[in-house]
Amino acid sequence: MRFLHPDGTTVHLAYCANVHPAPDLRAVIAQLATHAEPVRKRLGTDRLGVGLWLAREVAAELVAEPASVRALRAELDRRGLEVVTLNGFPYRGFGDAVVKHRVYTPDWADPARLRHTLDLARLLAALMPDDADHASVSTLPLGWARSWSAERAALARRHLDTLSAELADLAERTGRDVRIAFEPEPGCVLETTGDAVHHLAPAAGPRLGVCLDTCHLAVAHEQPADALAALADAGLEVVKLQASAALVAPRPQTSGVREALSPYAEPRFLHQTREPSPDGLLGVDDLGTALACGPGGAGGLPGREPWRIHFHMPLSAAPPPPLTTTRPVLEETVALLLGGPVARTAHVEVETYTWPVLPDAPGRDALVDGIAAELAWARELLLHNGLKELSR
Repeated sequence: MRFLHPDGTTVHLAYCANVHPAPDLRAVIAQLATHAEPVRKRLGTDRLGVGLWLAREVAAELVAEPASVRALRAELDRRGLEVVTLNGFPYRGFGDAVVKHRVYTPDWADPARLRHTLDLARLLAALMPDDADHASVSTLPLGWARSWSAERAALARRHLDTLSAELADLAERTGRDVRIAFEPEPGCVLETTGDAVHHLAPAAGPRLGVCLDTCHLAVAHEQPADALAALADAGLEVVKLQASAALVAPRPQTSGVREALSPYAEPRFLHQTREPSPDGLLGVDDLGTALACGPGGAGGLPGREPWRIHFHMPLSAAPPPPLTTTRPVLEETVALLLGGPVARTAHVEVETYTWPVLPDAPGRDALVDGIAAELAWARELLLHNGLKELSR
């Protein structure tokens, strides 16, 4: 879906297809028919944005076979779908039974990450609509913090320099502007927007910026206004906004809260959990760790303040009490980015990849309904902030 901001910027709204990860090209094309096109029809719109996730094997196959790229774009056009953004964060295996920390490999110190990201940029240049101003690829926040070092940071810096040069060359050769968006996430080298400023701003070129995920922003207990001001002061563009909401336990020590949280401590994805304290933000890598230790237990969290949990929750439906979500953080962020006289991003992507691991995981038809409901909610949020829908 496309929207017009009062300043004339076209804002693209999409949903991220990593919710149904595809291990090969045939599965990527199949998901367009089984999920994306039905979502578009539920919404009654003539064009729907899809943020494709192309696993390393899929990207390599497409790069080797230009005819397959043309066939994929034709399939998108035929089904009323468009791609202006790719999710380049997971490298492979995002549908595996256990993902956890493996999602952060290879990191930006590894040349494999550079090769994959450049392949995605080149593919996106061929897939993006001819009338799109620019396209984006979101990527991981350099790497997992505990495995980082000065040596790895130096390697990553060289790879980012190469990335900037190759993106400039791509733009010159094709006329297509593809930008890379680094996505701060709890536990990573870029955990906060402040970390993004510190690590990226010194050498960020015009095509390197930030993917602002509002679930991650909330889990880190960042204030949207302060975070956006810091990025603007550093000259870092919000290349892409991932519209998402974190799970919240307002009173972790209250009776019944731990029982309500336990179904969300699932084995596939990592659910970093954070609690504010007078001495700063406290955290554990996974919700299961927080629950196993117990409030105040060794290695756990005190439970005196709310827990915010990296579990992407559906935007259009709140969990049953006593749990809630950080949807107000998303609403505030959208108002700051798009509710003013100047649009501060052009790509908005709904990224609730956790539908399959929700306590009551939906079947295929219910998943289509759920994604459509999220996009309908996001559409109303953009309209509420003064944007005008361009297609219906």
